[in-house]
Amino acid sequence: MTEFGVYGDLHVSLEGHVATAEIRRPPNNFFDLALIDGLVSAFTDLDDDDNCRSIVLCAEGKNFCAGAQFHNDGSRGGEITAKNPDGSARHLYDAAFDLFSCKTPVVAAIQGAAVGGGLGVACFADFRVAAPEARFTANFARLGFHHGFGLTVTLPSLVGQQKALELLYTGARIKGEEATAIGLVDKLAPLSELRSEANALAVEIATSAPLAVESIRKTMRGHLPNAIKAATDHEKEEQDRLRTTDDWREGVNAMNERRVPNFSREESI
Repeated sequence: MTEFGVYGDLHVSLEGHVATAEIRRPPNNFFDLALIDGLVSAFTDLDDDDNCRSIVLCAEGKNFCAGAQFHNDGSRGGEITAKNPDGSARHLYDAAFDLFSCKTPVVAAIQGAAVGGGLGVACFADFRVAAPEARFTANFARLGFHHGFGLTVTLPSLVGQQKALELLYTGARIKGEEATAIGLVDKLAPLSELRSEANALAVEIATSAPLAVESIRKTMRGHLPNAIKAATDHEKEEQDRLRTTDDWREGVNAMNERRVPNFSREESI
């Protein structure tokens, strides 16, 4: 396995035609704009490398991705906005659009938690291989918040509209076996074999004719970048609005204090 590059907290290697992109922010691998931009930069470089035909996205530590690393200002550290070189604003969801615009098929290897925005990152991938112990949660409503990272588009495409609504309304936590049964996960693998199973699927993809795979992927997923842009524009508006409410503050406090929230329906703080 040859080191391909380091993109902040993302380490990328290449073996044969399969790249491995490992997030290294253990144990929870919270993401922010810098991490998603690192994914964009790495995947764009891999798109331009003819040797790379598929990517395994994985994470070091206990959890695949336990959500966004907030700030600006839901706190927890990290930033979700920055400045482009021309001085214009760049938001996390601008990076999400760029990520969905990348061309190489991605297999996500998921252990531990894929929570909130972390679920959104998992749903970006073409395929998900998960351990039975993996936990998937769209916990936004339990935080008094609106979902994001394009889950408006990706979640119902995987599990259907009704199951997506149930997961989003309730914030229910499901494990690997149920996630596989409803279509959220494509393959279940023991934790000890998770990386190898994800890699095996990536090798299968890489064995097919690369021009054909690229063409098929463009046909099947070519609509996603624009759909994600429209979805995240609306998701951001709703997130900004709900972030001003008492319910948002109560949801975050209840999570930090590990108690059931007591929501009030107050519109603003």
